Amino acid sequence: MATSTSSSSNQPYRPYRHLKTLAAHDRAVSCVKFSNDGNLLASASLDKTLIIWTSNTLSLLHRLVAHSEGISDLAWSSDSHYICSASDDRTLRIWDATAGDCVKTLRGHSHAVFCVNFNPQSSLIVSGSFDETIRVWEAKTGNCIHVMKGHTMPVTSVHFTRDGSLIVSGSHDGSCKIWDSDSGTLLKTLIDDKGPAVSFAKFSPNGKFILVATLNDTLKLWNYTVGKCAKVYTGHVNRVYCITYTFSVTNGKYIVGGSEDHCVYIWDLQQKNMVQKLEGHTDTVISVSCHPRENKIASAGLDNDRTVRIWVQDA
Repeated sequence: MATSTSSSSNQPYRPYRHLKTLAAHDRAVSCVKFSNDGNLLASASLDKTLIIWTSNTLSLLHRLVAHSEGISDLAWSSDSHYICSASDDRTLRIWDATAGDCVKTLRGHSHAVFCVNFNPQSSLIVSGSFDETIRVWEAKTGNCIHVMKGHTMPVTSVHFTRDGSLIVSGSHDGSCKIWDSDSGTLLKTLIDDKGPAVSFAKFSPNGKFILVATLNDTLKLWNYTVGKCAKVYTGHVNRVYCITYTFSVTNGKYIVGGSEDHCVYIWDLQQKNMVQKLEGHTDTVISVSCHPRENKIASAGLDNDRTVRIWVQDA
């Protein structure tokens, strides 16, 4: 376990340690996300199920079953009441997280749905698919209001900016595109399609940057208004899978992500240096999530692992 004492706040970095391993899925765990209120944790799997855990006691609350194929991604509504899941069965499903019921099924994609997110107002859902399109749906009605075409290969990630006005998408075609969420219009192509496949893209919490992962072991922070790369983060292994990355802001500013060497990596956001590598998974760490209030990380492993691991910092 590699650690460093430096951080952007000039305070000694406090390492994370393994707290608990959650083993309840029968196949690869494809996604893990804390709810926005921090009370729940959801995990999605290729075993076709979603599991909702309590964040505090880490006990299994609901196992959600309805998809006919594996689930690739999940997203929480802002009020933490609903979950939307994206599946290889070409559908998205909206679930009541408290009751554990499926309340709506969204149909329209012609191939596996790979990525999904709510807008901050939770009025819209954006999804990306292997059919190379992005769809925007009304969360309340389930109606598709935009079909956005611009990518020439599967869409690997979709994310709203913090005011909900923009959508960023990444694709295996090597491009990262920014769209107007109201009209569905393409505004800008941030990265051209001559580079390696874009496996992940996400707006920063302040909305000024986009974190972009490419399948050449590289993670970049882009200032998308001027189209320039501001920071580069390396050390991890990412050449095959669409691994997710996120921002940790509860105790200093860090970037957290998975890796194909079975580890979780933590980088100092400003200094770009890797401050810790969390070891314990036995397969690629495909997904990570940071608790919104506590210094807690959840990570998910693929088929040779099938677990969710919880990591915490000691006070």
